[in-house]
Amino acid sequence: MRSRNPVFSRRGFSRDNGYAGFNTAPQAGGPAVGTQANPYAGGNPYAQNPYAQQDLQYGAPPQAPATTGRMTMDDVVLRTASTLGTLIVTAALAWALLPVDDAHISRSYGIGVGAALIGMVLALVQSFKRKATPALILSYAAFEGVFLGVVSSVVDNRIASGAAMQAVIGTMAVFAGVLVAYKAGWIRVNRRFYGFVMAAALGFVLLMVVNLLFAVFGGGDGLGFRSGPLGVFFGIVGVLLGACFLALDFKQVEDGIAYGAPKEEAWLAAFGLTLTLVWIYMEFLRIIAILNSND
Repeated sequence: MRSRNPVFSRRGFSRDNGYAGFNTAPQAGGPAVGTQANPYAGGNPYAQNPYAQQDLQYGAPPQAPATTGRMTMDDVVLRTASTLGTLIVTAALAWALLPVDDAHISRSYGIGVGAALIGMVLALVQSFKRKATPALILSYAAFEGVFLGVVSSVVDNRIASGAAMQAVIGTMAVFAGVLVAYKAGWIRVNRRFYGFVMAAALGFVLLMVVNLLFAVFGGGDGLGFRSGPLGVFFGIVGVLLGACFLALDFKQVEDGIAYGAPKEEAWLAAFGLTLTLVWIYMEFLRIIAILNSND
């Protein structure tokens, strides 16, 4: 399966991810191994047991892999906690050590933007690597945390008091709500769902890029997609897209565990979940800032 996150899109559960165990040769008296997996992944690249696909065909859950060194939910939780913990610590340090008063806001904001650019480069490098690099992922989280700490401090201290905590609560609520809905089966992640989310995300990003270009070359708020009532509307759309991305990420993790993905894939799962949670947090922060703006 492939998720919205670039790391999952690049290294998701696809045929050519470089791990042994994928076999498309037909088995006597049974279906071809690897042809019965996720409906939009193109096969199960981690299949170690030729009967795992038959289990799926007849509605039974796949058997747990007999080999060791495979990803578990504990691995995903631990790596995600490490990544988010690094982000939160650096965000708190940036909030405390980079003042945003009139005399220092330019310097602090410059540091924050610089950290965001470094974090973006690190994220892109990891996205195009074939294997997870924990140091790279944690470094991304650290620099992204600096950026979030500065931006959150600016919004909280200069626009809307308490905005950062409200955005955190909103992000946690979306995460919990999507998790419950996914586990209860209210959200069905299939080919149609994936195609709809990707099409909506592409349209959303294109609109935001056009708005940014108009703002840079035309001045003001561009086309107004990120300010005023229209900005609130697109902020809500961004949160809803983030919720859909979470459902794709949950499916990614579930498939990885069911199909016996290598343990190192837990770092990629943590990376992808962090990207999605940062997206949702920023959208909430933007909505709160717009609603409390005096302009």
